[in-house]
Amino acid sequence: MHTTLGGKPKSEARPKFPVESLRTQFPALKHAAPFIFFDNAAGAQIPQIVFDAINRHLLECNVQRGGRYPQSIEVDATIDRGRRSVADLLGARDPSEVAFGMNATSFIRLVSLAIGQSLGARNEIIVSEMDHEANIATWMALESFGAKFHLWKMRDDGNLHSEDLWPLLSAKTRLVACTVTSNALGSIVDVPAVAKFAHDAGAELFLDCVHYGPHGLIDVQAWGCDYLACSGYKIFAPHMGFMWGKRALLEKLPTFREDFIPNEPPGKIEAGTFVYENVAGMTAAIEYLELVGKQLSSNGGSSSRRANLITAMAAIRGYEEELSIEVLEALEKSGATIYGIRPKERVGERVPTFCFNLPRVSPQVVTEEMARAGIGIRDGHMYAPRLMKRLSLSMDSGAVRASLVHYNTSEEIQRFSDVLQKLSKNG
Repeated sequence: MHTTLGGKPKSEARPKFPVESLRTQFPALKHAAPFIFFDNAAGAQIPQIVFDAINRHLLECNVQRGGRYPQSIEVDATIDRGRRSVADLLGARDPSEVAFGMNATSFIRLVSLAIGQSLGARNEIIVSEMDHEANIATWMALESFGAKFHLWKMRDDGNLHSEDLWPLLSAKTRLVACTVTSNALGSIVDVPAVAKFAHDAGAELFLDCVHYGPHGLIDVQAWGCDYLACSGYKIFAPHMGFMWGKRALLEKLPTFREDFIPNEPPGKIEAGTFVYENVAGMTAAIEYLELVGKQLSSNGGSSSRRANLITAMAAIRGYEEELSIEVLEALEKSGATIYGIRPKERVGERVPTFCFNLPRVSPQVVTEEMARAGIGIRDGHMYAPRLMKRLSLSMDSGAVRASLVHYNTSEEIQRFSDVLQKLSKNG
């Protein structure tokens, strides 16, 4: 039985989601109006509070950390605030388990190289055909280290099922690598069940959480994962990456570091200098979500950042389910082939990311026509070649993807639907 991640408030207690007031906090939405951002899976817009944090850092303390003068001390403080904020976002117990860097892909590669150096008798790794290639190729590159691989296949309903994982596990399984949510299909994986199966077999679980980040509550404790990689650019923050891992596992990882860097997290995970102003921006993005939670609380919010984030992400999940149903209806009305979870009663198992094709109309033509109508969506293989093959789609043309977040509206979906109707009639 699939369970829904990042639960939402009960319908009878759910206040109206304040989408219009929240939209005013995103300058790009006003600046680009009447353009519609339906390509959020490739990067969401950022609220003013994030602009301000980045600008303030560059103006006031654009220096290297580790110095004894005030500006440098403030950089150290910025990084410390960032770790504590991200730890709260993830539900982590220890901020030192959070590392900052360039992007999620680089962190996946860092961990894969470390695991490749310590495979031993457990030399089997399980990857899924639903994942972004970054969470597949990085692991399969360990073949020269002696790693063996099993492919966890997606079912026809457009999702991974934990019971299909169990036969692939054995005493030789070192690690299961899977996404939390498909960047192409929007399907949410039942990661607590996956973690239980993996751990029962003595294996570890690495999660790619990039696409799930803006859509629901992340909880590394409840999920039971061992490692998690994420990026800020989908969570209303700048382009940057962060990784979480259980401290005991991070301490054992063999990583590259200069001799003067202690062999302990997070320093051993952060080779070189990362972009400090983007860490400041990530902290501000979390502050934005915290403020959303306070705004939606009947009592004005909690003194706990985590509690406010729980409120915010539950409300976002609830509102986005409403958007998902509206998009599904628009796609069905146009006669589109929808890849992924389609039944409205299962909308809680997906986020508002939709992969589809229209009959007799190429994906490129669909996105070009949408662009002419002032709507930004995407076509192609979505960096998921194995998924395209599973769906019998060519890498050259692929499919169309429309991806929404909580600042999108029903009115925008109606404009999207109008273009779909025009295309389906003329196709």
